[in-house]
Amino acid sequence: MKHRPGRILPVIILSLFACGSLWFSTNAILGDLVTEWSIGKNATGYITSAVQFGFIIGTLIFSWFTLSDRYSPAKIFCLCSFAGALANSLILIVPGKLITLVVLRFFTGFFLAGIYPIGMKIASGWYREGLGKALGFLVGALVLGTAFPHVLKATGYVLEWKVVLLTTSLLAVTGGLAMYVCVPDGPFIEKSTVFNGRALVTLFKIKGFRSAACGYFGHMWELYTFWAFLPFFLMAYAQQHPEAGFNVPLWAFLVIGSGSLGCVAGGIISRNVGSALVATTQLAISGVCCLLSPAFISLPPFLFVSVMLIWGITVAGDSPQYSAIIAHTTPGHLVGSALTLVNCIGFFITIISIQLLDMLIAYIEIENLLLFLFPGPLLGVYSMQFLKR
Repeated sequence: MKHRPGRILPVIILSLFACGSLWFSTNAILGDLVTEWSIGKNATGYITSAVQFGFIIGTLIFSWFTLSDRYSPAKIFCLCSFAGALANSLILIVPGKLITLVVLRFFTGFFLAGIYPIGMKIASGWYREGLGKALGFLVGALVLGTAFPHVLKATGYVLEWKVVLLTTSLLAVTGGLAMYVCVPDGPFIEKSTVFNGRALVTLFKIKGFRSAACGYFGHMWELYTFWAFLPFFLMAYAQQHPEAGFNVPLWAFLVIGSGSLGCVAGGIISRNVGSALVATTQLAISGVCCLLSPAFISLPPFLFVSVMLIWGITVAGDSPQYSAIIAHTTPGHLVGSALTLVNCIGFFITIISIQLLDMLIAYIEIENLLLFLFPGPLLGVYSMQFLKR
């Protein structure tokens, strides 16, 4: 059967959306787990950091052993989606303790390393021209999938937290099967560069790479921590404005999911103005939102949801552009190592950021918490100025 790139992309997009729902599945139901498992309100930092750490370790192992060169990327994607779904659904039957939750979230993150980066490689095997635009759609699908557990939580089933876990697990299995059955290896598939940890010194001597990497690090300081603590921020607003009838899970989905619009629109616009300008502009806007966030809690509902949607669009919309910039500013034989190293450092930064806010939440008001994300975009925008010139 002949496969056409135009028919392949929708399958990859839907598969990444389905599997991406594993990333924040427990964050959406954390309130229920705190009540039923008595795990403590500081669990947000632990379970989110566990996923990030698992992703870091998984990315390093997958890169070190060049698994996507030895085996079909679609097969790896499918197997990892099954394994990630298993780790996600085991929460339903294991003893209700924080340590078991953290361990299972670590393994979920580990197998996500065989989903997100591998999905990007599968796409690159089918698209040589317009890859940046395709990546915008793919990362947008992943962002929407990340937000999806929140909308499940908003539906109000009696066993809502169990329904969320089962649904996200089934989605991941479906996405993995769709990728395996419908997406063979593309005509442009290439061997990945063998991971070389010693390339770090060489890479950071390249000014363009250094600027893009630091911009990405600033972006990562904000992104996942914003997603992790967004429900608390929305909950604080709902408590101060009970007349608004604010559905916190629904708006968490809409704000996080709006990032997919930023990814897609950014990918399209970048073809005319360049990735650096798109990434810097979106990072600057999200940085301004960080800086002004303490005032958001006092806004009337319409203005509040408007600025939160703008924040959601821009906080994630620059993500695909950093990958494109790093690939363009790095020597060809180091691209694989560059993307791996930058991703690992970036996700390690998210752990620091998440743990910092998890500690601060006990001492400061929630409306002031997201202000501490501002240094990331500030550093990122400053670093990207070289590329804009």
